[in-house]
Amino acid sequence: MELRQLEYFVAVTEEASFTRAAARLHVAQPGVSAQIRRLERELGQPLFDRSGRTVRLTEAGELVLPYARAALAAVHGARRSVDELTGLLRGHVTIGTFDWVTALDLPGMLADFHRDHPDVEITVTQHDSATLADELRAGRIDLAFLSIGDEPPEGLATEIVFEQDLVAAAAHGHPLSGRGTVTLRGLAEHDLISLPRGTGVRAVLDRACAAAGLRPRVAFEAGEPPVLAELAARGLGVAVVPESAARAFAGDLHVLPIVRPRLRGRVVLAWRAEGPRSPAARALTARARGLPARPSG
Repeated sequence: MELRQLEYFVAVTEEASFTRAAARLHVAQPGVSAQIRRLERELGQPLFDRSGRTVRLTEAGELVLPYARAALAAVHGARRSVDELTGLLRGHVTIGTFDWVTALDLPGMLADFHRDHPDVEITVTQHDSATLADELRAGRIDLAFLSIGDEPPEGLATEIVFEQDLVAAAAHGHPLSGRGTVTLRGLAEHDLISLPRGTGVRAVLDRACAAAGLRPRVAFEAGEPPVLAELAARGLGVAVVPESAARAFAGDLHVLPIVRPRLRGRVVLAWRAEGPRSPAARALTARARGLPARPSG
């Protein structure tokens, strides 16, 4: 049994056609057919039902398929490992981030990584932190920056990138605009403008209110702090935003710390705690772990 035969077998299975498989593999169709017949003779069973308009797996073929894919994956993994050892890093890696993580120079880090490893393809995806955590656990992305509260996401390894307070931002003229701080109970007396459920900021707010026996009135939700700030500037409520995001509109709104209790969130780098990861994913994770937060001034 040869790896080439297994590769041809998987290609015919996925294409449901010897002709399409040959085109995909850039080989002649008779060569694919001959190798499959050799494999069938070796196993003593037909692997494909060729009687219909499309090629279908037989029962024996269904049993062989997962082993064929596992064997090919093992070979590819071995090649990647050797490439990593010799510095010839290749492959594809997907990194996730929530939209407003402006306190990190993510573009600069990715540019440096691409310069050092030009053969690694990088995909950047943006979503809320809860969705990114699910994507990590499912293996659809390799690493992600998440906004979380005190509890680390289940099933993921994390490293804290930075921590920051949540603050309240109100329009000038709002009852809170003349105050230096606001308690959580005092904040809950006003209409609030918040990031949606699934974000770390909202999780921190909701957990703190639940612990204090408060039921906040979230009048508006938006996916990015600048939108929250615009809604607050129009007098539609008090925006609850990360301190780093509040700096951008501190001149347009009255920003005040939330106290008793102090609300604090974390930005973490997360990756799967268990399971295989490609050399490219490990290399990018190592690079991202050294990414500093931008100065807060």
